[in-house]
Amino acid sequence: MSNLTSNLAAVLHASGPASDRADKLSLYGRLIGDWDSDILAHSPDGARHHATGEIHFGWVLEGRAIQDVWMIPRRGDRLPGMRPMPVAGNWYGTTLRIYDPTIDAWRIYWIDPATNSFYTQIGRARGRDIVQEGRTDSGALSRWSFTEITADSFLWLGESSADGGATWRRVVEVKARRAPST
Repeated sequence: MSNLTSNLAAVLHASGPASDRADKLSLYGRLIGDWDSDILAHSPDGARHHATGEIHFGWVLEGRAIQDVWMIPRRGDRLPGMRPMPVAGNWYGTTLRIYDPTIDAWRIYWIDPATNSFYTQIGRARGRDIVQEGRTDSGALSRWSFTEITADSFLWLGESSADGGATWRRVVEVKARRAPST
């Protein structure tokens, strides 16, 4: 087999936001960088499960989108054949976050081949938070929120509702803190 190479990283990554929509891109743009995370998954029976992970956000597609990668466990802690984290699984997925000026909102595409998860959502600012809404494979409502956002931390909440939004169940929470620069 020949040694194949690609310029994918060079043509995918961008150094910053596209100037024609930089103000709108700042909603998620403040998350650009590397993050360490503590994950807490909530079983329907009330059990709680803890793990650590990492998250990386960057500009892509001429700065018109943000792509991120979320991992449970951290890369250095992944072992072949390891058991998945209860409820959440062992993530190694990516999100494309694309601002759509025609709806003044973000189109969110989460793809995780490690857990065979594929979701689409619409994301908007809600006060100081970012709230993404969509549906699960079973048809339940899903709500993923970034809250308590500072320059060095955020809380991400994954919730679902099986009753059309009358009640919500917290499934996963991720406390993220900016990783030290290397």
